[in-house]
Amino acid sequence: MGLVANEKLDAARTEADSSGEGVVDTLVAKKVIRAADVAQAKAAQAGAEYVSLGDMRLTDDVIKSVPRHVAKRFNVVPVFKDDNGIKVAVTDPTDLDTLDGLQHALNTRVDILVATQEDIESALGRYYGARDDSVGKMIQDITEGEVEIGKYGAAGEDDGTVVEADAPIIKLVNTMIVEAFKMRASDIHLEPMAKTFRVRYRIDGVLHEMKGPPKRLQASIISRLKIQSNMSIAEKRIPQDGRIQTSVGGKTIDLRVSCLPTNHGESIVMRILDKEGLRLGLPELGFFTDDQQTFERLIGLPDGILLVTGPTGSGKTTTLYSCLNFINRPDRKIITVEDPVEYQLAGINQVQVNEVIGFTFAAALRSMLRQAPNVVMLGEIRDLETATIAINASLTGHLVFSTLHTNDAPSAVTRLIDIGVKPFLVASSTRALMAQRLVRKVCKKCAAPYAPTEAELRALSIDPNNTAEAAFKRGKGCADCAKTGCRGRFGIFEIFVIDDEARKLIYDKVSASVLRIRAREMGMRTLREDGARKVLGGLTTPEEVIRATIGDVD
Repeated sequence: MGLVANEKLDAARTEADSSGEGVVDTLVAKKVIRAADVAQAKAAQAGAEYVSLGDMRLTDDVIKSVPRHVAKRFNVVPVFKDDNGIKVAVTDPTDLDTLDGLQHALNTRVDILVATQEDIESALGRYYGARDDSVGKMIQDITEGEVEIGKYGAAGEDDGTVVEADAPIIKLVNTMIVEAFKMRASDIHLEPMAKTFRVRYRIDGVLHEMKGPPKRLQASIISRLKIQSNMSIAEKRIPQDGRIQTSVGGKTIDLRVSCLPTNHGESIVMRILDKEGLRLGLPELGFFTDDQQTFERLIGLPDGILLVTGPTGSGKTTTLYSCLNFINRPDRKIITVEDPVEYQLAGINQVQVNEVIGFTFAAALRSMLRQAPNVVMLGEIRDLETATIAINASLTGHLVFSTLHTNDAPSAVTRLIDIGVKPFLVASSTRALMAQRLVRKVCKKCAAPYAPTEAELRALSIDPNNTAEAAFKRGKGCADCAKTGCRGRFGIFEIFVIDDEARKLIYDKVSASVLRIRAREMGMRTLREDGARKVLGGLTTPEEVIRATIGDVD
């Protein structure tokens, strides 16, 4: 490139031989040439393009395409992304190991651009954070002497002071919460084992084991979490519950904390509630067009009860919130009674139950009706008193949404009758029953066609001869879905609309199985049948639907 005269090169070569440095490094150190000149020369030699990262403003979408740990490990910065792949800036375009490793880690085509080491270090610090604050790195950094939990008062309670020794534990606990939130986890499980302290995150309904802290940090971490959630750290014999409110990236999140004494120490589970994160419309829940139209008609009714059923963690509350969002208009007064209030919704009056002072579901519901609401959402029907008030409310011109813990839609009727509600009240008030489960979505980034086995098709009652138009898909596993092939979840549904004949059957106190047969005759799709439709559409996999549902009995 004509940047160095021969005499300067000879002098640099002599100095490099004596110092053991490279000739190019010596030229840069003596400021004969600039690092940018070297990068441009390397780019020209490799037939690649040189970029100055300091002059560029990279978008969040581009930065997200290469996870932080991958960018740090390979010392690269993503610069451009499109459907064909990713362009990344490297310091050495001839390092084929880095290129191969990147392509394997990102599972996409990677093209090389060349930048200076200084530019890359600066960009990594600017876009990914200068320090490695991952939980694994912090666990590695904490030494024996740093983990004394601090000094407490005579009763063992926190005296409000934070000693210097606490700082690494405080930082580790905070980082664990932030990392779980960024990984879209719904729960953090800290479980003391005989010789280990296990940490697991529940992501998309499936537990993933993470790198756990050493067993010696167990007492310190548990004490820190108990202090944060206003539990007594002196009490280790009985279960305790608490709450933590924290901020992650400017967003306020709540954690419901449960502490349970076990054989090897106290087990802590934190449920992450992103109060601002719920912005679901009905299509995002997973409804196909026909079911969505039915559901929209049902939640637009002026009165009656709509019950959503399913086990814990099947998305019932999320569905009800989405219903409220859909019908939330200035001409409607909506009140909810919850334990606890999981998400804050604008324009809706939300009431928190407090059993300790006697403010139960029934007491809250009774008082609410004096506020003249149009729509009432009840977190859960747990007993006869609550059920009776809810049904009476629905018969006096209120639309009532609530949840029940039953396995399928028709069983909700027998459950209400079992807890003591008169059959004629159930028959006249109930408008529809909906059972639901959550299944994982196929990751959009790495979805690829595949052929399901005959056993899978048989389990879903899919005729192999009628799959010509099916779009079966499965995720290969990529950085976006943490190699699982699935990202996010949606619902599969069983909607039982109560008609006059069904009301007569309820009044006659028939069994759930007879009611189910009638519902099927009316055209109710079972959970597994709805799941099978979504497998045919390439939205989820047969394993997910089979795992979440029981087989249909004719």
